[in-house]
Amino acid sequence: MKRSVLLTVNGERHEVFIGPNLTLLELLREELNLKGAKEACGIGACGACTVLMDGKPVNACIVLALEAEGKEIETIEGLAKGNELHPLQRSFIDHYSFQCGFCTPGTIMTAKAFLHRNPEPSRDEVKNGIAGNICRCTGYENIVDGILNAAKEM
Repeated sequence: MKRSVLLTVNGERHEVFIGPNLTLLELLREELNLKGAKEACGIGACGACTVLMDGKPVNACIVLALEAEGKEIETIEGLAKGNELHPLQRSFIDHYSFQCGFCTPGTIMTAKAFLHRNPEPSRDEVKNGIAGNICRCTGYENIVDGILNAAKEM
């Protein structure tokens, strides 16, 4: 049985009619056509699906869409303002912080929430802050460099 859910995604209010088993990731990708968050593990272990819910990072693949009722959801698509990239996005480009890019949206969203809590982190704090985001390509050093540089601009 479907029911109505009201939520705000990237500043826009949405009413969607969904079944009880739909995940937040499925809602974002299939109902709202926001493809930035990715499904990789499907069990909340890799961070590729990370979005912010009321400012906190969540693994959208294991959050039921019904739990987003009345919440503010922010995805990678909501970071840039027009043609101006968010400092994290710009810094990831400048520091070659990604290769294939599959994990990048989730890592950037985790980093955004982390820097909000800790605006002047040490290198080790950044590493701990993104520990839930797995990257199979980069070895993490450029990712950490990108986050540290963005922290100076935010």
